[in-house]
Amino acid sequence: MKKILIAEDSPTMRALIVSTIDALGDYETFEAANGFEALRLLPREKVDLIITDINMPDINGLELVSFIRNNENYKKTPLFIISTEGSERDREKGLALGADAYLVKPFTPDELQSLIQEYLS
Repeated sequence: MKKILIAEDSPTMRALIVSTIDALGDYETFEAANGFEALRLLPREKVDLIITDINMPDINGLELVSFIRNNENYKKTPLFIISTEGSERDREKGLALGADAYLVKPFTPDELQSLIQEYLS
């Protein structure tokens, strides 16, 4: 079973992402309410995909992406950013830091499910 870590400070958005992933079946999700929690969870679980928001307290999503991409253990782990920050500059910055995909909120469940299947199948 593939494991997905979701770092998102909004409980509502986290629940939406989890239910979207659950609908695909055969994935286990781990939730973090901020970047700091995500960094605490990472060494405990071997995750196959990381999904992060940008605007979070403590460590924001861009800092999280930067840390993950500079860590040998997670350098190749697929990573998606999901954010309300939808400008071309924001997208370019996230991808330049090492995100594999950048989804702008609101997104459709189909968009997220297609990306997950593309990167994890």
